[in-house]
Amino acid sequence: MSSPFVPHKRVSNDTDSSFHQEGNGPGVHQISSKKKKLASLRMMAARMNLTPTKIVVSLVALVLVILVLCLESDSELISAQSFGPSLRSQKVFTKPSPHLWKDIPIVPPDTNQKKVLVTGAGGFIGSSVAYKLLERGDKVIVVDEMNDYYDVRIKEANLEILRQKAKEMNEKDGAMKRRLEIYIGDINDHDLMKSVFERENPDYVCHLAARAGVRPSIQDPLLYVRANVQGSTNMLNYSRDYNVKNIVVASSSSVYGESGSTFFSEAEDVNEPVSPYAATKRSVELISYTYHHLYNMNITNLRFFTVYGPRGRPDMAPFIFISRVTRGEEIEQYGDGSTSRDYTYIDDIVDGVIRAIDRPYPYQIFNLGKGSGTNLGEFIELIEKHVGKKANIKVMPAQPGDVPFTNADVSKARRLLGYEPHIPMEEGIIKTVAWFKETYGEDGEKMFG
Repeated sequence: MSSPFVPHKRVSNDTDSSFHQEGNGPGVHQISSKKKKLASLRMMAARMNLTPTKIVVSLVALVLVILVLCLESDSELISAQSFGPSLRSQKVFTKPSPHLWKDIPIVPPDTNQKKVLVTGAGGFIGSSVAYKLLERGDKVIVVDEMNDYYDVRIKEANLEILRQKAKEMNEKDGAMKRRLEIYIGDINDHDLMKSVFERENPDYVCHLAARAGVRPSIQDPLLYVRANVQGSTNMLNYSRDYNVKNIVVASSSSVYGESGSTFFSEAEDVNEPVSPYAATKRSVELISYTYHHLYNMNITNLRFFTVYGPRGRPDMAPFIFISRVTRGEEIEQYGDGSTSRDYTYIDDIVDGVIRAIDRPYPYQIFNLGKGSGTNLGEFIELIEKHVGKKANIKVMPAQPGDVPFTNADVSKARRLLGYEPHIPMEEGIIKTVAWFKETYGEDGEKMFG
């Protein structure tokens, strides 16, 4: 295994020395009994036609159904304090920890042209990654259901940008290649996905499709389970069936929950998610490891830290605040302004994703962030400064499911991917405000109605 920091294997009491003694002692009978139980379970699984994949999916589904039932019950949620000390590891990280990753072998990049299937490429990050892949000469296969979580016209505009880029690349090379294929549909549609894989035969998969949003996930957890857990498991299955060389999967900094660390590390215990969205993302990381372990697949999960920039999602704070301040509308500040996020500019995220695609690590999880946090008050001040207007702020109570602080330790991605974020917060805000005004007008008058 390439990393010592993978989900812990379950340690059985079989490791007790009494279970290995020879002769007629109690250990011999316990071994025999366990063998009989295992044989019985195998026979039962065979009769029920249970494959390892079906077992994994069923177990994950069961865990998440229990989570959903808890969230949807009429009774108040029981706080973690009711059970005494938290199950979370007490170890916290107060500084970057590059020493943890120094013994992991570095996988060199594959610099050959690729055929990459990008799910969710109508969205913000997906369209930005697909654009970069086209720009460097790769073929891109897009699959996106174009759901209405936010204005579909924004996603349609993103796909049109990709079409224009493919056309531009053909004109530049003097060739008429089929550089871009777009399929509109759900990754849970087996017939659609089978036809896509058989027709296109991608050798790399960048799985960015997901149902986004922490707060909406609390209202409709089952939607998130289907889109994120079932959808991602299906993508892993397709990739296994069609011998994909490397799969990159989008995760989230939300998995860190209420971490006590100053720098969030991939070595942390992250098994106490505080929203259904975070729970689905953590579940996909675990399923990814299982697929790597069972089928020897190369899978990398990327934990994105609050991504912003041109063409950003309209439900995210950077877009909302820039839009409303520009138009002189009220903005809602949840909490006292002390919450902090590791806002990461889109170009840095795209660079990290491309680097992960090119490097087929057996199994890894990487943080992709800026590596420093910005508190909400400072963030609003930067927007005011570069929009040129004062914000009209309405202070609201803190929201359930939100985490107070995020800050990525990117030392692992720096060593193993060569990742290095370059865009500081103020420069990113300047670029984003410039794009917004160019797209929607100086006063935001051309916003989609």
